[in-house]
Amino acid sequence: MSNAPDKSRLFRPDLSVDWLTSQGLTPYPAAIAFMEARVEAIRAGKAYEAIWLVEHPPLYTAGTSAVDAELVAPDRFPVFQAARGGRYTYHGPGQRVAYVMLDIKARGGDLRAFVCALETWVINSLAQLRIGAEIRPGRVGVWVPGADNGFGGDAKIAAVGIRVRRMVSYHGLSVNVAPDLSHFDGIVPCGISDAGVTSLRALGHQISMAEYDAILKASFQPLFGPVIDQAI
Repeated sequence: MSNAPDKSRLFRPDLSVDWLTSQGLTPYPAAIAFMEARVEAIRAGKAYEAIWLVEHPPLYTAGTSAVDAELVAPDRFPVFQAARGGRYTYHGPGQRVAYVMLDIKARGGDLRAFVCALETWVINSLAQLRIGAEIRPGRVGVWVPGADNGFGGDAKIAAVGIRVRRMVSYHGLSVNVAPDLSHFDGIVPCGISDAGVTSLRALGHQISMAEYDAILKASFQPLFGPVIDQAI
């Protein structure tokens, strides 16, 4: 019998999920404030679950396991403390950040299965572009095998890091669509020094953010259920 977590209970066609997309660059503190308020409203039954797509101005975030030495260029961009798990990450223009505010308890209560489903969501979206992305044991995020990243091995294309408050998630994931990859040089991304980062553009995919958003939405629904487009 497989020890893989059962993701089937995460799919809930009876739950409404708002699909929100922000235009322009969203300041990081504003994003945190919005998520915290929305999580409390979801927990209180006053708001639907939500997926929120944003881009940020260039910045670094430090997760709860961040190591000071891995912030290589502390003065390059603003640095924010993030309550999510993980270490240092970069956010910036050309990177699609998907903040995930979902009721894990209502979706089976299995946190491991939930994180696995988030990784699967990204992997399935990339498969639509014929990119064979994978996860790696002991290495967070989503990886592209054999990508040309200067290290001769895997390259990271997406980061995953969440926080859970009373079984409602927030923070989420980021996928490198077409960011300036040199901006990652100011940190040791997620504490991994022997692998590089890549993007859809670096892999030869000239795709707009709106086009990738459509793929993300289509890949989300078979795993978690239908969504409703909402203005923000």
